[in-house]
Amino acid sequence: MDISALQKARYAYVPKLPATLAGSVDEISVEFGSPTEAVSDKEEIREIFKNTYGKPTAIFKKGKNDKIRRELKVGVILSGGQAPGGHNVIAGLFDGLKKANPASTLFGFQGGPSGLIDNKTVTLTKERIDEYRNTGGFDIIGSGRTKIETPQQFESSLKTAKALGLDAVVVIGGDDSNTNAALLAEYFVANGSNTQVIGCPKTIDGDLKNEHIETSFGFDTACKTYSELIGNLCRDTNSAKKYWHFVKLMGRAASHIALECAFQTQPNVCLISEEIEAKHYSLDNIVDQVCASIVKRAGNSENFGVVLIPEGLVEFIPEIKKLINELNDTIADEEDKFTSLHNFTDQMQWLSGRLTDVSYALLKMFPQEIAQQFLMDRDPHGNVQVSRIETEKLLVGMVEKKLNIMKERGQYSGKFASLTHFFGYEGRCAFPSNFDSDYCYSLGYSAFVLIASGLTGYLSSVKNLTAPAGKWIAGGVPLTMMMNLEQRHGSKKPVIKKALVLLDGKPFKTFEAKRAEWAEKTSYLFPGAIQYFGPTEVCDAPTVTLKLEHE
Repeated sequence: MDISALQKARYAYVPKLPATLAGSVDEISVEFGSPTEAVSDKEEIREIFKNTYGKPTAIFKKGKNDKIRRELKVGVILSGGQAPGGHNVIAGLFDGLKKANPASTLFGFQGGPSGLIDNKTVTLTKERIDEYRNTGGFDIIGSGRTKIETPQQFESSLKTAKALGLDAVVVIGGDDSNTNAALLAEYFVANGSNTQVIGCPKTIDGDLKNEHIETSFGFDTACKTYSELIGNLCRDTNSAKKYWHFVKLMGRAASHIALECAFQTQPNVCLISEEIEAKHYSLDNIVDQVCASIVKRAGNSENFGVVLIPEGLVEFIPEIKKLINELNDTIADEEDKFTSLHNFTDQMQWLSGRLTDVSYALLKMFPQEIAQQFLMDRDPHGNVQVSRIETEKLLVGMVEKKLNIMKERGQYSGKFASLTHFFGYEGRCAFPSNFDSDYCYSLGYSAFVLIASGLTGYLSSVKNLTAPAGKWIAGGVPLTMMMNLEQRHGSKKPVIKKALVLLDGKPFKTFEAKRAEWAEKTSYLFPGAIQYFGPTEVCDAPTVTLKLEHE
């Protein structure tokens, strides 16, 4: 197989491990903390997870571990959307298993969780693993978004685990996938199975984090990839001096990507969904904010700029959030009936009287192509697929209307031309940065130690990430301690709570202090492409967000 020069070079990269994992496997022991509780809805979560609730946190220390050398059979699942570094999680897991006992076996479940349900596996060998070390993508075994939720699916998963003689299943995924891992761990224990379940924190959105999970893997690489593209646009628009670029960035439930890219590129406007919700900004308020920057810059004869927009913005604008919630619940109640309506006019007529008057009027106000995007097929959780809503185009249209009104009133005399972009898939399968290569390998190796130590219902954890890798702190966090109840398909379901941008946190406060200057002055930064070779401060640096959170 032909490979690129960079891929060949990345094969030779040896990921760095925390000091507690880097030595002999015989010297890795587990130290437990205090029992834990869910972040909210404690009694309800305890009732759902009768057998796995309240476990203590775990940290790896130097010390004897009698269990670690035993032969193990483990299955691994890549679940949900891709994130850079997934292959290294598998490599770290594989290397740990084989270092402890060469007779151990690692199975890859093909196509995501459905591979566990249907017992579709491939045995992962050293030769196969070596083809994917330090590379992007999930193509070693493929991924999928199947949710294990029906009694039949749980039964089939247990049947597969018994048929393969599995000691453990590792789920590499985001908050929903690891919620699934927690439910699977509970089901196995409740049904007398010794098969353990361990999760690994994946999502480029950066919203799977807490005091024990400092960042999800892939966030670092994705933000650096998007920032390169945004920096290129900044340089281009500062050269041509005639376009406003409206850039939508992945990040549905949280604005971490937009905020990090703002630090790396210093655009003129960066919208933060969490602030918009907290301050009850309407769609008109947001348009006013963007127009204010355009007018100020036009006064400096700079009729160009860059605006960053989080993918999930529409879900945080109060009047649109209300509309989306009503649509989700209304469609969930009569899903078969709604999906049988293929004509937009028929869909709108069906919704009339089922939505509140205010929400229905808002939906009718949108251009038809935007309104149709709100009515597209729901995601597996019954929610509108916000990535398919062209928020950037909606904002451009409204900004253009506002500027025309201001021009008629003599409040604006500049020129406005726009281009829209959506940067999402471009960052999900990039070659992982050195940081993500190291972090993911450590997460996989930690998953092995958790399994070898007999634990189940845990999420692999590596902390102290702004320090050199040797000083990282590895361990595990009980999945149930991150749970709360959320509305899904019209009913309350246990879900790992998403971490949003904290408006009183150091990253947002730092951004808030600088954005007025960026809105008026050309202050662009040009981060360039991800660097894999060279000075440590260039190659191994974590995100600006992570550094600010640790100050």
